[in-house]
Amino acid sequence: MFEEIKKYIDTCITLSDEQHDYFNNLLIHKTVPKKKMLLYKGEICQFEAFIIKGCVKTYFIDKNGFEVILTFATENWWISDINSFHEQIPSEMYIETIEKTELFIINPETKRQILNQIPSLERMFRLMVQRHLGTYQERLFTNITLTAEERYNLFLQKYPDLSQRVPQHFIASYLGISAEFLSRIRNRKLK
Repeated sequence: MFEEIKKYIDTCITLSDEQHDYFNNLLIHKTVPKKKMLLYKGEICQFEAFIIKGCVKTYFIDKNGFEVILTFATENWWISDINSFHEQIPSEMYIETIEKTELFIINPETKRQILNQIPSLERMFRLMVQRHLGTYQERLFTNITLTAEERYNLFLQKYPDLSQRVPQHFIASYLGISAEFLSRIRNRKLK
């Protein structure tokens, strides 16, 4: 059960078997059904979760009442509202499962314990945050510089399995276009 998170950690740092065991013993294993809210806007995020299996989305509701998807997270990704988690302030986003999802969860106190006992894990968490920041920066850049069709092609290239796992209207929201416009783009690609 801990094999995937061990592989993730091992790509960032080297831990002894005892350190892996200590870390694993503090993780909370949870299986969550699809369409289950993990975080609501206004709540203080009390978790950082490693996705063992499944798919999760983060989003906010815009001024017109539309869902705007910020990220999709699948296997071997961490999911959280990092700002809310670390600053212990109300979240501006929602986090919801798209598929039945299996997670390892840590809360703020557990994270403090882990980092006190295994300071080298600070590097792993820093690399995780850098990865997320890089993804957000790339997404911002592509949303500004690429056409909708180019963004869709890049999405398919970077996340080929997601188009089979999430509804098309979610992909449209992520790309910042209407579902109808995405349908036209997809139809053009098929011709």
